[in-house]
Amino acid sequence: MPMNLQRSSIITGNGGADIMKKIVVTGGSGRFGRQVVACMLEKGYEVTVLDRQTGTGGSQHGGNARTLIVDLNDYREVEQAMEGGDALLHLAAIPDPKSASAPIVYANNVVSTYHVLEAAARWGYRKAAIASSESAYGFPWSHRPLSPLYLPVDERHPLIPHDCYGTSKAVNELTGESFFRRTGMQVVSLRLSTLCDEEAYRYFRSCLEKPEELRRVLWSYVDSRDAAAACVLALERDGLGYAALNITADDTCSDRTSQALWEEFFPDVTDVRSIFTGHEAFYSNAKAKELLGWTVTHNWRDQL
Repeated sequence: MPMNLQRSSIITGNGGADIMKKIVVTGGSGRFGRQVVACMLEKGYEVTVLDRQTGTGGSQHGGNARTLIVDLNDYREVEQAMEGGDALLHLAAIPDPKSASAPIVYANNVVSTYHVLEAAARWGYRKAAIASSESAYGFPWSHRPLSPLYLPVDERHPLIPHDCYGTSKAVNELTGESFFRRTGMQVVSLRLSTLCDEEAYRYFRSCLEKPEELRRVLWSYVDSRDAAAACVLALERDGLGYAALNITADDTCSDRTSQALWEEFFPDVTDVRSIFTGHEAFYSNAKAKELLGWTVTHNWRDQL
């Protein structure tokens, strides 16, 4: 039976305007992590970065973020490093199923997520946001071409991953919801689409004549600057309880219309719940906009 975690519903807790000054960011020394940390520092937050890499001193973040070298698979290290924080943003993970063997990818991503949430609960954090992925739906890394059950894909769509990475993200979402149920800590799972910077945009351009290259991601993307803003908002907003949100751009990264892409690549999908008139995205970001007050401000066409 396909995994269906039904992450669509919003389970609300006590909410309230929690005071949040100190944010712990795992994986904050990576390319995207640095961007998020910069946003937080600009808004006046105190940031502690937890990373496994060496040589990631405070200067990497303008000298204003403390960096601790921590093995997230060692709970004692994690608990000690997270003492004194107010909120958690968990970005650290092996980023795809090809960077390591399947058992390592799955175990690392699942165990590290449990550890940081357990430590956050131990120290009384009121908020956490974790980087999930569109891969939790199953399409990007499936061993065979996989079509959505309906379009556009919203948060009510079942999670049907076939691979170690997508499955780890689906499990992490369930873990996040369990911590909300147990502790009342607000947890937001951010289902990030392909994070794009200049290099990724150039790759998109090379795919315009071969749209089949991006079928597995449903031609979805999100500018890393917009994604960073969503990460910060997921911690700033109150009263979300547990929520899983698609973080994706408004349009597809293709010069073909969405109608044309659907008809050519997903003729088996007959349940279409929106009218495609242009280049509308195949993932819906309406819930993220509604709950976070998030806006998409960067577009791949403008970048090219």
